[in-house]
Amino acid sequence: MALQSLALIESWPVPTAAAGVVRADGAVLGAQGPVGLRFPLASVTKPLAAYAVLVAYEEGAIELDEPAGPPGSTVRHLLAHTSGLAFDEHRVTAAPGERRLYSNAGFEQLGDHVAKATDIPFAQYLRQAVLEPLGMADTSLEGSPAKDGVSTVTDLLRFAAEVQAPRLLDPRTVAQAMTVQYPGTKGVLPGYGHQNPNDWGLGFEIRDAKSPHWTGGSSSPRTFGHFGQSGTFLWIDPDARVAGVALTDRAFGPWAIEAWPVFTDAVLSELHG
Repeated sequence: MALQSLALIESWPVPTAAAGVVRADGAVLGAQGPVGLRFPLASVTKPLAAYAVLVAYEEGAIELDEPAGPPGSTVRHLLAHTSGLAFDEHRVTAAPGERRLYSNAGFEQLGDHVAKATDIPFAQYLRQAVLEPLGMADTSLEGSPAKDGVSTVTDLLRFAAEVQAPRLLDPRTVAQAMTVQYPGTKGVLPGYGHQNPNDWGLGFEIRDAKSPHWTGGSSSPRTFGHFGQSGTFLWIDPDARVAGVALTDRAFGPWAIEAWPVFTDAVLSELHG
């Protein structure tokens, strides 16, 4: 099955783009562009890092509700962006659980926490726990667990299939990751402004009733995933039973706010049509 809607990426105002759609059983329903080309992921790194953290949890190396990050914060707070840490500084700006403060610093502290608990550098742990078992040979973490991943559409489709039908994690753990943590928490979605509530799971942003949003108007409220400032996104729609990935080499901006929902709606429409 070749999805015609994926060709929409050819009209995006970007030098290079690649995209793909995958089902839970790993069947790729369509792909467009250089799907084997490595792109910087920016914050699409976070779901990969979060998955490794959840493996560490299932292996018994850490607990979700053990202290991590600033005083009073836990692993769960860090994964759900409610630790109180600032965006890009290791500085506390709120009490844990009080506000949804999207934080790269929080994910860096998560990486440090897992590295200390396992005695394995986090990039190596991610590779051994997630990337190698899924055959993601073209994916690597080259710095911060918050934003320095590099990957391909082909590899991210493997990851998106895993999240839909987990083999590395207990499905109940993944169900937690896609369930709102600290419901009713206000916050800011970078690029989209203040939201009340600003819903997140464990390392994944949850669409719910957010408007505007980077997914489609026809995306189910249960859709979850992440986008990155390098012009990248990965969404999983459990109701449509499909996941979409797009990677580009142009920074996120007004072009993406306009183009991405149209793309996602076209994909979902073609699949359901």
